[in-house]
Amino acid sequence: MPVLGHSHLCLTHIRRAFATCSSRPLRVPSVASRRSPKSSWVSMGGAVETAAANPPSESIARKLVGAKGFQRHNPLTDKFPIHRFHHFEFYCGDATNTSRRFGLGLGLSQVAKSDQGTGNQKFASYVMRSNQLIFTFTAPYNGAGGEASGPDAGSPVPWYDVDAAHTFNRNHGLGVRAVGIVVEDAAEAFRISTANGGIPVQPPTRLADARGSLTVSEIVLYGDVVLRFLSGDYSGSYLPGYEEEARPSPRCFGIRRADHAVGNVPDLGAQVDYLTRALGLHDFAEFTAEDVGTIDSGLNSMVLASNNEMVLLPVNEPTRGTRRKSQIQTFLEQNGGPGLQHLALKTDDVFATLRAMRAVGDAGGFEFMPRPSDAYYRDLPSKVGDALTPEQLSEAEELGLLVDRDDQGVLLQIFTKPLGDRPTVFVEIIQRLCHIQPSEETLRAARATAQACPLAANPDEVGGCGGFGKGNFSELFKSIEVYETDLGIN
Repeated sequence: MPVLGHSHLCLTHIRRAFATCSSRPLRVPSVASRRSPKSSWVSMGGAVETAAANPPSESIARKLVGAKGFQRHNPLTDKFPIHRFHHFEFYCGDATNTSRRFGLGLGLSQVAKSDQGTGNQKFASYVMRSNQLIFTFTAPYNGAGGEASGPDAGSPVPWYDVDAAHTFNRNHGLGVRAVGIVVEDAAEAFRISTANGGIPVQPPTRLADARGSLTVSEIVLYGDVVLRFLSGDYSGSYLPGYEEEARPSPRCFGIRRADHAVGNVPDLGAQVDYLTRALGLHDFAEFTAEDVGTIDSGLNSMVLASNNEMVLLPVNEPTRGTRRKSQIQTFLEQNGGPGLQHLALKTDDVFATLRAMRAVGDAGGFEFMPRPSDAYYRDLPSKVGDALTPEQLSEAEELGLLVDRDDQGVLLQIFTKPLGDRPTVFVEIIQRLCHIQPSEETLRAARATAQACPLAANPDEVGGCGGFGKGNFSELFKSIEVYETDLGIN
């Protein structure tokens, strides 16, 4: 859970972010890709879910030391170059209306599509974008035995499985199916990760059209969610085979990129061991129930990071034996197993972004969790010191923002209510105010990334500065517990 850029807002940069919500196409590093034989999708709810929920039994024993005992260090242990988040693909039952709601609620522009109008008889898929943030919404057409079951059916994604997509929707409802990350070489990332215990889903496959090519491969992330590796020199907005469609949003909310993607699992230690073995990610932060400061329910959490600390993957597990069921356990039950709990979206002016989102809330946008108590805001000045001006503190209270800080900066954050019918996946809007510069080792890794990938994350950013809202966990848990009680699910 995350805050602002530097210790003061750079208005020029903010205006530029708002002005470029649907800027030029993303380009990922060029590599020599090999074509792999087509393989079918690993069946939903079967091998993928079982394997991910129960990673290899030889997991390393881990004892969490909590936030106070944790010493942050970047050992640069990635097993292959990881650059940044590329996209997040949501599976849903109605891609048209779901994509339009997200476009309205987050100020996203539609930049590409694939559906029956483009000759695709397998699925409808619409690509929405704001700056470096890409959301894709994909819904299957008919099931087994229909035209969509043919070997091609005009699909730009040859391994797409209609029946598996229907199964995902039945099991999980609206949810993130794929977390796409830009890597130096998707074929090599697949080879290395699977050699180190990563569970294969889709071997490297080259996709190409007139705008260039991408190599795509996938392994299990957790549950029925896949980690999708992408590399290549592609000038289009999303994947080869998708039709470009410039449909700019009439409103732009200034969301710049994804900051982190949070997963909920039943066994934190096993999941962290699986990801660190397969990818080489390093421990970036950790929290225990004691850090959270709640009594009735809790969680344990670890944040994993890439070398440049632009890909942040927090993982939560429920605590047990408390008076109330952990909100993480409630998620696991409502989601039908492990899954992506929320996406933190970064802005350079959280006040402007939040006002824009609230302005369309009653018109079909997103609702937010209840604001913190008055006592929370009375204590805020002593908590953050002079990191925020009195005017910013007043605006944070007016808009219901949570504020936290660590030794590297300040975090401003707010959470939506769940995005679909089930009380599962939601969105966090954040701004980070960094008070330090990246370490030399992190800068070297980030600048190497930027040289390989011109649209990689800003090498001068400090990943995760301001923390992940540890000081807000108690207040957040209270609001979630009230929300779950109102729904009758906890």
